Amino acid sequence: MVTRLVTFRGRNCATSSTLRTRIWFIITTPNMLNSIIEVLSLSFMQRALVVGLMVGLVAPTIGIFFVVRRYSSMADTLAHVSLAGVAVSLLAGTAAIPTALVVSIMSVLGIEQLRENKTLPAETIVSLFLFGGLALGVVLLSLAHGHNVNIVNYLFGNILTVTTSDVWNIVILGGVVVVTTLVCWRQFFAISLDEDTARAAGLPVKLLNRVLAILGAATIAIAMNVVGVLLIGALMVIPVLAAMQFKVGFTRTWLMAVIISLVSVALGLGASYALDLASGGSIVLVAILGFILSTFCAKLMTNR
Repeated sequence: MVTRLVTFRGRNCATSSTLRTRIWFIITTPNMLNSIIEVLSLSFMQRALVVGLMVGLVAPTIGIFFVVRRYSSMADTLAHVSLAGVAVSLLAGTAAIPTALVVSIMSVLGIEQLRENKTLPAETIVSLFLFGGLALGVVLLSLAHGHNVNIVNYLFGNILTVTTSDVWNIVILGGVVVVTTLVCWRQFFAISLDEDTARAAGLPVKLLNRVLAILGAATIAIAMNVVGVLLIGALMVIPVLAAMQFKVGFTRTWLMAVIISLVSVALGLGASYALDLASGGSIVLVAILGFILSTFCAKLMTNR
C-alpha cells in the first residue's frame, strides 16, 4: 500500500523559474521502486534530474583543473561575478543564464589579462574581482527590487523550478564545455602542471588559459539554478578533493570525481524533494559526506 502526500504552494513551476515550489512528500510503501518511478514520472522532476546530472558532469570536469592549478578560489570569484550578471539581466529584461555568462566571461578575461601582466599577485586580482563582483551584484539587485524575482533561487539554487528552456540551454552549453575540455584535455593538463614547461613545448599557453577560464565561466552560468552561485564552487572542488584521496592518477581521479558528483546530485535532489530542503545545500552536503567517506576508505586501503 502506498501513502503519499504532495502539497504545492504557488503556481506550476514548469511555467516560471522564479516561483518557489514547496513540497511535502511522505511515503510508506513496501515497494520503494514503484514510488521512485512515480516521482520520476513528474515532468519537473525529469527536468531537474537532467539538469542536475549535466551539472554534476560539468562541474568536476572543469574543477579538477582549477584544483591542480591551486586556483580553487577562481570558482567562487566567477560565482560572485555571475550574481552581478543576474542583476544585469533583471534590469535589462534579458535571460539570466546568457547574461550571467557574458558578464562572467568579460570578468574572467580581465582577470587573466591582469594575471599575465603580473602587475598584481594573482590572489590579489582574484580577491578584487570576487568582492567587486559581489558588491556590484548587491547594488544592482537593490535597483531591481521592484522586479518579480526570487533572488534566493539564484543564490542557493532551486532545481525544481527549472523550465524546459533552461534544460535546453544548460544541456547545450554543458555539452560544449565537456566536448571542448576533452578535446583540449592534454593541453589543459600541461598548463595546469607547469606553464613554463608547456610554453617551452610550444603550446599556446595564453590562449589555453583563456579558453579554460571561459569554460569555467560557462560552468558557473549553467549551475546557477542547480546549486546557486554561492555553492557552485563547492560542487566544482569537493568531488575532486574526494577523488584525490585515492591517489590514482589524473584521469582516474577525474572519473571518480564525476561519479561522486553525479551521486551527490542524485541523492541531494532526492533529499531536497522528499524532505523539502534547499537543493543546492542538499547536494553540497552529500558531496561533503562523500569526501569524508572517501578519506576514510582511502586510509583503510592504505593500511592494508
